[in-house]
Amino acid sequence: QVQLIESGGAMVQPGDSLRLSCAASGRALTDGQPFRSYAMGWFRGAPGGEREFVAAINWSGGATYTADPVKDRFTISRDNAENTMYLQMNNLEPGDTAVYYCAAKQTYYSGSSGFFKNLDNYDYWGQGTQVTVSS
Repeated sequence: QVQLIESGGAMVQPGDSLRLSCAASGRALTDGQPFRSYAMGWFRGAPGGEREFVAAINWSGGATYTADPVKDRFTISRDNAENTMYLQMNNLEPGDTAVYYCAAKQTYYSGSSGFFKNLDNYDYWGQGTQVTVSS
């Protein structure tokens, strides 16, 4: 099992920046399935509602995938030594208001973005962190 905990959500004004973090833990990470063997993703949505793809990163950090609406403003990254993934969000807009969820899938795949955009491909999910952008 892998536990994912998001943090960094807040209420901010349009134009502000935030950095979300997703910390991974669990026995699996020390039992032959290290964090560096997982692809990671960020999705967002209303609580209990549909989730849309935001960004994803492959196991090494060498390949990233970002949704068109945010690709010029959001940057995904990871620190495998710290078992943590990040989402740097700049120039936030009211339309970015949502609960942001991180997700994990153990895979070394680094191909089609379609794989990473499909939420059904992820095995583990965090509880989400709220981001509210309002003036």
